[in-house]
Amino acid sequence: MKPATPSTVQARTLLGQMKPYSPGKPIWEVQRELGLTDVVKLASNENALGPSPLAVTAITMALGELHRYPDAHAFDLRQALSAKLDVAPEQLIVTNGGDELITLLSEAYLEAGDEVIVPEHTFTEYEFGAQLMGAVVRKVPLQPGFEYDWNSIAAAVTDRTKLIYLCTPNNPTGTYMPKPDLLKLLAALPPQVLVILDSAYTHFASADDYTDGLELVREGYPVLVLQTFSKIYGLAGIRVGFGVGPQELIRSILQVKEPFNVNALAQTAAIAALGDEEHVRRSRELVLRERDRLYAGLRGLGVSFTESMSNFILVELGPEAKQRYERLMASGVIVRYGGGWGLPEHVRVSIGLSEENDRLLEALQLVLSEA
Repeated sequence: MKPATPSTVQARTLLGQMKPYSPGKPIWEVQRELGLTDVVKLASNENALGPSPLAVTAITMALGELHRYPDAHAFDLRQALSAKLDVAPEQLIVTNGGDELITLLSEAYLEAGDEVIVPEHTFTEYEFGAQLMGAVVRKVPLQPGFEYDWNSIAAAVTDRTKLIYLCTPNNPTGTYMPKPDLLKLLAALPPQVLVILDSAYTHFASADDYTDGLELVREGYPVLVLQTFSKIYGLAGIRVGFGVGPQELIRSILQVKEPFNVNALAQTAAIAALGDEEHVRRSRELVLRERDRLYAGLRGLGVSFTESMSNFILVELGPEAKQRYERLMASGVIVRYGGGWGLPEHVRVSIGLSEENDRLLEALQLVLSEA
């Protein structure tokens, strides 16, 4: 039999410039690679209390309908979100995690050569989505303490700028843009620029001048708010995100959305999770309490960190950060190395249960004492 001719079809040249997203290592991978049985994962900003119990019950009850296609328009979930957030259903789009919304925004709005502004140290999917469409990414440095400077962002705008991404609280720094500064930025922007406010971690923010952006959408500002069910609701494994913005903007994004992008179980679970106020309260209280406890523990070890408005802390471990990250992992504690965000002397630590945080501090003390 004549051997098949190898394919010579060429992938897009753009792929050579793109760096795929690298997630935190899962527990099973570390166990397999290092031969460990007892592993604590504090790397992916997951909810330490687990998923919403009401969501789990709802999924179980819906299993008998898996032969049906999901609602392509996520009607019931949009209705539930509309009531919860006080926006019109037409101002909502439900997506397969927040990541899909970033891709859809790129597909709907970016042409080759358009420009997208992102902070220097932030969620890497913003850059990935822009590169996918051949757009140019302009990075704006954060100020000392990883604070946003609205003047610097406004100054980076050109006549080719289409989108500005602001993650607030910002992943991985935990810092945020105060509402007064956000309003100044919006007033300074030309009308052709859209601000995407990624407030995935909004439930953990405790600053008085913080805004998740939803009030701005209600007031008619040209912003799109991105949120997710992965964090406070503990549904990272089933991928549900959503966007809230002006109706005409949502219509444009819907034109490039796949018909069945969010599966039926995810939609059902998200509706139930929205009503699980007890789980939300317990999850937030855990983070606020353990965040302060970790601050105290890190100070006791003489370790520098950035105070956070989220469920993670950016920790400075110096020039040996990568080696210390690897030694922590070898001891069964998974954190996230900061090299992918341009922070090679840092790690990001997710806030876990009290006993998990204690184990982190104990392991870190041992690692820091090593020569």
